[in-house]
Amino acid sequence: MASRNEPVSVVRDRAKLGESPLWVPEERALYWVDIRRPALHRYAPATAAHHYWTMPDLVGSIGRATGDRLVAALASGLHFFDPATGALDKIVDPEPDFPAHRLNDGKVDPAGRYWVGSCLDPVYTPVGHLWRIDSDRRARRTLSGISIPNSLALSPDHRTLYFSDSRTRRITAYDYDAATGGIANGRVFATVPEGEGSPDGATVDADGFLWSAQIFGGRVTRYAPDGRIDRVIRLPVSPVTSCAFGGPHLATLYVTAATTLLDAEALARQPLAGSLFAVDVGVRGLAEPVFAG
Repeated sequence: MASRNEPVSVVRDRAKLGESPLWVPEERALYWVDIRRPALHRYAPATAAHHYWTMPDLVGSIGRATGDRLVAALASGLHFFDPATGALDKIVDPEPDFPAHRLNDGKVDPAGRYWVGSCLDPVYTPVGHLWRIDSDRRARRTLSGISIPNSLALSPDHRTLYFSDSRTRRITAYDYDAATGGIANGRVFATVPEGEGSPDGATVDADGFLWSAQIFGGRVTRYAPDGRIDRVIRLPVSPVTSCAFGGPHLATLYVTAATTLLDAEALARQPLAGSLFAVDVGVRGLAEPVFAG
């Protein structure tokens, strides 16, 4: 690892739209997706082994599940994915009446529910929703009128849920009820200034600070619990898409990136666009919960 706060490209891949990094401690491996290829990737830091599985349709996000499986949010709905066999097993389609929509950013909450947003790709008009998939596998709609759902994360005390419609450039904080999965009292937590990118994927560290990957801003910003900017990590690519903590002690910040919307000239200037990066940021993350469905 390079010096602190210096990003290192650990998997050089021209991902079209890398997203949803997820550390699986049992495997000591990081998974992430390429939405547009579409594919699910796996990287083992100890050996530098990199493997991927082609997905049958657009895949927006992943989460941990029981039985050495993952949860994968595909355009066709939420599925279990078995890395050992490559098999998919459908759980539920939250939006059977909206076949043009696809699922995007998603996270498992401490009670084992899967939160996932939907969007109308590639138009991105505000017709998407935020869904909560409970342990009974039923999908419950919690928000509507969304263009590009992103930034799902939960505070360490399980009292605040973060969410963003990327087109607004705002990250919203909601009061979160861990017992019921209810959210209320949405308020602006942070706003990315115009011309400095938009909030994309996010994660929370053990100190309760939010790390926000800011697409087309070329950075990951760490926000204090009061919304104050604490630190900015600059990356050598503009389309920075998401981040997650991993490694044996959850002390490495992994960052995904994309090549989407970069023209030939921009791709030439950014040879590492689409890569997976690792950064020693001097703090630790939190283990991601497991889907209970």
